Amino acid sequence: MALTSAHPAPPLLVCRLLALALTLALAAVASSARKIPASITPISRDLYHSSDSILGEIKALVARNSDTLTMDTVRASNKGYSAEMFVVTFNHAKETVQDGSKIKIMLSFGQHGRELITSEVALSLLYILTEKRRIAGVDLSSFEKILEHLVIKVVPMENFNGRKRVEAGELCDRRNGRGVDLNRNWSVDWGKKEKDYNPFEEDPGTAPFSEPEAQIMQELSKSFKPHIWVNVHSGMEALFMPYDHKNTTPDGAPSQLMRSLLENLNRRHFQDSCLVGSGGGAVGYLAHGTTTDYLYDIAKVPMPFTFEIYGDEKASTDDCFKMFNPVDKTTFDRVINKWCMAFLILFEEGLRILPGSQVASQGALDNWVPMGGESLERNADEKSGNENRQLEGLDLGMQELKTYFRLFIISTFLLMFMFCSRISKNRNRESGNF
Repeated sequence: MALTSAHPAPPLLVCRLLALALTLALAAVASSARKIPASITPISRDLYHSSDSILGEIKALVARNSDTLTMDTVRASNKGYSAEMFVVTFNHAKETVQDGSKIKIMLSFGQHGRELITSEVALSLLYILTEKRRIAGVDLSSFEKILEHLVIKVVPMENFNGRKRVEAGELCDRRNGRGVDLNRNWSVDWGKKEKDYNPFEEDPGTAPFSEPEAQIMQELSKSFKPHIWVNVHSGMEALFMPYDHKNTTPDGAPSQLMRSLLENLNRRHFQDSCLVGSGGGAVGYLAHGTTTDYLYDIAKVPMPFTFEIYGDEKASTDDCFKMFNPVDKTTFDRVINKWCMAFLILFEEGLRILPGSQVASQGALDNWVPMGGESLERNADEKSGNENRQLEGLDLGMQELKTYFRLFIISTFLLMFMFCSRISKNRNRESGNF
């Protein structure tokens, strides 16, 4: 006599629940990989330019001041992902001072998409340099002579694609257009992860310089050979020097000069209110694969810095726009004026503190970035064979890991299916033989 059970056998029920739990867990992981925490405070459209409008305004500024400004468009691509970057060059007195004897300064803004205030500082600084936009209570005429001895390159928005993601509503996103943190994509100590590593914030990419934006900035470091480089961020107020990947500063006289410059700037302009020191030692966590560490160790830039220009410590960690950007006009104007003035003092201190031998050793300008508004197309496939092979090797390693993970998931499902089927058959035999 055949009997059938009115309820599923307990082992079979357990198998089904396990399969459901695994499916839900995988779905949750996939969802969390795409999800950026929602922000409370929206972008203040009355204070902040859109990415398109800020670049349009800079183009118009360059057109009105062609005697001192040029702007170049640089493009790069890698594996179907493309990036475009605008590089503005300020050269105040081209005829009176030879380029080879000038201090060369590189300023990069907007490396993280959510830090909108940095690009606003870039725009205001360009106005001050060219059209003498005033800073309240400051006589800018005293800086005219200093500017004659400088060539300044400004990247007003390094991460244009990431900025677009923020403007579309992902207000907590700091990554580029394909989810990589550009300040973790450089080669010094690349790929190392701390215990508090957040893959959705600090993804270093598949290899050093896998991202077109980082490739462009690396080439600028090689061709322009700056004496001073400042990577401008927001999140706090600080003046950082190398290193980011360890909690110490470099040894020797060059490091002492860097610290001296920052301490003078902090005392003169900030009344010693800014944190000063290595990023890794002062900020509270170590960062690997950063721009500043590469510039110092590999590119041999004499003075690479990271400036943090604003942070709201009282803002919720989910309220990203408010945490990284001022949201009222009074604070907005104060931050703009304070940090534009800080850059002018930096120029003065750099001209005073850099030894003449260091200026001469950097040599004349190398126009990898063309002067005069031309557009340069660069594809990652044009790299040297050795570099390509190194990057491909690292990339293949990551692909193999991903493949192994997929095989592990499929194998787990198959084993679970076979196990549950076996239990089901055994239960049916038992219930059919009374």
